[in-house]
Amino acid sequence: MKKIFIITGEPSGDKLASTVISKLKQNNTDIQYLCVGGMHLNSLGIKSIYELKDITYIAFTSVMMNILKIRKKINETVNRIVEFQPDILFSVDSPDFTLRVAQKVKKINPSIKTIHFIAPKVWAWREGRVKKMKKYLDHILLLFKFEKKYFDKENLLNTFVGHPLLDEEVKDNIKIDNIINNKKKYISLFAGSRESEIKIHAPILFQFIKKMNHKENDFNFIFHSTDKYKSYLLDLLNKQNISNVEVISDDKIKKIMLKKSIFAVVKSGTVSLEVCKLNIPSIVIYKMSFINYFLAKLFLKIKYANMLNIINDKEIIPELIQKDCNPDEIFKSVYYFLKKPALVEAQLADVKSTINNLKSSSSSSEEASKILQNYLA
Repeated sequence: MKKIFIITGEPSGDKLASTVISKLKQNNTDIQYLCVGGMHLNSLGIKSIYELKDITYIAFTSVMMNILKIRKKINETVNRIVEFQPDILFSVDSPDFTLRVAQKVKKINPSIKTIHFIAPKVWAWREGRVKKMKKYLDHILLLFKFEKKYFDKENLLNTFVGHPLLDEEVKDNIKIDNIINNKKKYISLFAGSRESEIKIHAPILFQFIKKMNHKENDFNFIFHSTDKYKSYLLDLLNKQNISNVEVISDDKIKKIMLKKSIFAVVKSGTVSLEVCKLNIPSIVIYKMSFINYFLAKLFLKIKYANMLNIINDKEIIPELIQKDCNPDEIFKSVYYFLKKPALVEAQLADVKSTINNLKSSSSSSEEASKILQNYLA
C-alpha cells in the first residue's frame, strides 16, 4: 500500500489539502494517509498527529515569540514522518513550517518524494530561496503562471495548477429573502479573518459607514466574518450608533450577499481575489502595527499589495495601505467610484481578462491530484 503524509500549518492549508486529497481518493482508494491537519483533512478520515492550533502562529512577531515551540514541533513532525515512511510528503502552504520539515525529512530519507503546493512568494522577497528549495523539493505546484520563470531558472520541477479560488463551484439554492432589502444597495466589507486585523480595520470601517450615511441613506453594509469572530465583531459594532449594518458568517449566504453587492471594501489578501472572481468592483485596504509594516517595507520588493495589481504591474484595484487606510480616504475612493460608472467598467474589464489567465484547464485540486498520482505510479 502506498503512503502519503500531508503537512499543513494553518486552517486554509488544511482546507486546500483536503480538496486535493478528496480528488485523489476518487481515483485511488489504496493509499494510507497520516497528516498534520485540521477539521477538513480529519473529515476525510485522515488522522492528525497533533492539533493544528499547536503550530498556527501568525505574523513575524508571533513566530519570534514562539520560536522554541516551533522548533520542537518541527523535530517532532520530522520524526513521525520518518517513522511513517511515506512514498510522498505533500506539504501545503505555511512554508516557514512545512518546508523546514520537508528539508529535514529529505536529508534523513532522500527516497521520500517531496511535493509542495503553493509556492512561496519568491518574487516578493528572498528569491534566493529557490536555490535551497531545489535541494529538498522534487516538485512545486504554482498558483500563478508568472511564477514559473523563477523555478525554471533553477531547474526546480514545477507545474502551474491554478488558484483554488477560481475553481468552478456548485451553485447553492438558498433563499435569503428575509435578509435582502431590494430597496437598498449593498456594500460588502471585509475587515479581516484574524482578531488583530479586525481590531484595527473595524473601527476605521465604522467611521467610513457613518460618512457614507451622512452623504446618502440608501446603502446597507454587510460585514463578512467567520464564525470564530462574528461575536467579537458584533460587540464592536454594538458600541456604534449604526443601524444599516449586518454581520454574516455563513459562507453560502456571504457568497450570495457579495454577488448582490454593488461594491466591496476588502482587507488585502486572498479574499480580494474571490471578490474579483465574482465581478464586484472594489478597493483594497490594510493597516498593521508599525513594527510589522517596517519589516514588510524593509524586505518586500513589490510595489503593490493586491495580486491582480502585481500581475499587471499597475493599480487596477486601488490600494489604501497604512496611513492611507483611514475613513476619509476610504469614503472618498468608494464614493468617487460609485459616481463614475466608466471607472467601474474599466476596472471590471481589466479584472476579467486577468482572472481568465489565472485559471487552469480543469481545477487546481484536479491538477494537483494528478501530480501526486504520477509520483505514486
